[in-house]
Amino acid sequence: MGRVVLVTGVSRYLGGLYARVLSADPEVDRIIGVDVVPPPHDIGRSDFVRADIRNPVIAKVIGAAGVDTVVHMNVIATPTSAGGRVSMKEINVIGTMQLLAACQKAPSLRRLVVKSTSSVYGASPRDPAMFTEDTGAKVLPRSGWGKDSVEVEGYVRGFSRRRPDVDVVMLRLANFVGPGIRTALTDYFSLPVVPTVMGFDPRIQLVHEDDGIEALRLATTGTATGIVNVAGDGCITVNQAVRMAGRVPAPVPPPLVGIVGQAARRSGLADFSPEQIRFLSYGRGLDTTRMRRVLGFEPRYSTREAFADFVRGRRLTGPLSPDRVEAAEAKALGVVHSVATAVVG
Repeated sequence: MGRVVLVTGVSRYLGGLYARVLSADPEVDRIIGVDVVPPPHDIGRSDFVRADIRNPVIAKVIGAAGVDTVVHMNVIATPTSAGGRVSMKEINVIGTMQLLAACQKAPSLRRLVVKSTSSVYGASPRDPAMFTEDTGAKVLPRSGWGKDSVEVEGYVRGFSRRRPDVDVVMLRLANFVGPGIRTALTDYFSLPVVPTVMGFDPRIQLVHEDDGIEALRLATTGTATGIVNVAGDGCITVNQAVRMAGRVPAPVPPPLVGIVGQAARRSGLADFSPEQIRFLSYGRGLDTTRMRRVLGFEPRYSTREAFADFVRGRRLTGPLSPDRVEAAEAKALGVVHSVATAVVG
């Protein structure tokens, strides 16, 4: 008998893409896609169930279908997509707690896969060159998605102790890029004028959306357990990425970066959270030995190739037209004016 898999967050881009990919796997008999709103995209042969994982009713969905594998994809990275920071934290943390409570009561459950993030490692000048799964953060994330993910992983570890009969795997995925996905980072590199932190050019490591989804599929149908870093080979620096995207860099003095970030968020230019600013200052590298040895996964795209595919998909290459440069400069001047006003005030 094949697997019965429940997938959370199928109405979001990655959740829908994962459901479509999993639909092609002959080892999976049934896929149940769960979210609070109907998906706007194709989810393959998944059966959609409208349910909120923050509600205990999710236990009835798992029990009635005899679910043996749960894939938790519904951890949100940006507050704008969740309706604000408070709503984002409720979905990420409270939603995970309710989902794990439902999983704990499900006798049919045999496997739990959680999409986590490399943001749990934080970003600081004291970081190692490469984080292994056993390396703790030198400075824990204090806000946003990274902080939520640290809490989520803590609850998952608690669940694993209470249900030792369930195989648990958490994938700490690097920042996603690709032709279809939209994140705070892809929005950042799509800006005509890209603000960078003056005096810093950190290394960043990325994962292509197709590679990330394939890693999740292997985690679902394979035998890997524990925590696994997932990223493309190699790194690129922020300034290299800006040049690859054909953008115009705008170095910002470090004392003004936080104010610029606030102004950019208010003006709708990009979602510059404190967490992202630290990442763009210090970067992050991942050791992917366990990805190959335990998960048995070899990414198709290196970090550079993944970013290049994002650039092609967004059609960012080539010189910017004069009107776009003029509009970008006007917006940048508006941000600078806001910063100057805030500093003087």
